[in-house]
Amino acid sequence: MSGAMSWPFLRLYILVLLYFSANAILNVIIPLQGESLGASSTTIGLIMGAYMFTAMFFRPWAGHIIQKRGPIKVLRFILIINGFALILYTFTGLGGYLVARILQGVSTAFFSMALQIGIIDALPEKDRSQGISYYSLFSYIPGIVGPVLALWIWQTGSMDYFTVVLIGIAVCTGIFGYTAKMDKSKEQHPAGYPSEQNVSLAQSFRQLLQNPFLFRCSLLMLSASIVFGAITTFIPLYASQLPSGKAGIYLMLQAGTVVLARMLLRKKIPSDGRWHAPFIMGTMFLLAIAALCVSWAITGGAVLLYVGAILMGIAQSILYPTLTTYLSFVLPQLNRNVLIGLFIATADMGVSLGGVLMGSVADLSSYSFMYMICAILGAVMIAFAYERRKPVTDMSVG
Repeated sequence: MSGAMSWPFLRLYILVLLYFSANAILNVIIPLQGESLGASSTTIGLIMGAYMFTAMFFRPWAGHIIQKRGPIKVLRFILIINGFALILYTFTGLGGYLVARILQGVSTAFFSMALQIGIIDALPEKDRSQGISYYSLFSYIPGIVGPVLALWIWQTGSMDYFTVVLIGIAVCTGIFGYTAKMDKSKEQHPAGYPSEQNVSLAQSFRQLLQNPFLFRCSLLMLSASIVFGAITTFIPLYASQLPSGKAGIYLMLQAGTVVLARMLLRKKIPSDGRWHAPFIMGTMFLLAIAALCVSWAITGGAVLLYVGAILMGIAQSILYPTLTTYLSFVLPQLNRNVLIGLFIATADMGVSLGGVLMGSVADLSSYSFMYMICAILGAVMIAFAYERRKPVTDMSVG
């Protein structure tokens, strides 16, 4: 195997799988535990959203610091923070959960930036989309088994298994992460090319609004992530309102679809620096229909819920790697890492808002109505993804 599936990259993907295994369990346990302790949907959404909100805050600085200190030093330090956060879950209540989510957010901001920047810089242009797809794929694989394991732990009525599993994940991730290696690409900064460190973060922040490519991709990712966040946070509670709906089955179907679609569609994701409007509009259409199916499941039954899971999984598998790969071509090389960090930060913000804002909507109305709002948001973004004029692909633009 070579390229995106060579052994050095496989090691990184396995590390991603281990790192995100805990979240697949926590995404189910925290809402259920919160509800059992009498917390409102808004409070649960706040705790869940703190993870991505913190990651969003630190993401723009992550690329800058990684560029300066090196990915390996940063990776080893943040794995210690992540391990402490996972252990914190095992002996605290909702207040401790909030602190742990914040610590996880800090470590995830640097972890994902270090690996994704390394993949983009090390792979040739033709393999970039595959590398990003595999990274995202391995981050979703735990979602196939994790929800079922979490529900089993919850149904046992004892959190001892929860403690053992989280400590085991923390230890395994730390050991594997400390043995990982990342060789900096020799072509990352050609001789005489300006250093990314010379570009101020303030200048990079302005690009979020001034760069049309970054603005469009960020708004699409923000909107889609609000839907993803609302699904992840509240599906364990919403599914319990359905006569035959099971949150574990939904999350397994969604994660399994992401994994399968990433494997089957990895070569279909554009990697040429062009804006493929029909492709992206179709993805947003799938997202809107998926949210609509979830909303209607309260009257239509579990079949609609599971159809929504499959469609949501397809949309998730396509959107993020497509937009990230496109930006890797059209953003200016001088501060590309920081700008991609800003883009990923919008995804983090969306997931956070999906928990906090949509939790408030659910408190004021119902989960079904809240998911209907998500469907409308996805439908609006279909029009925003439309591009009539010929796209500019010059990497110096922006």
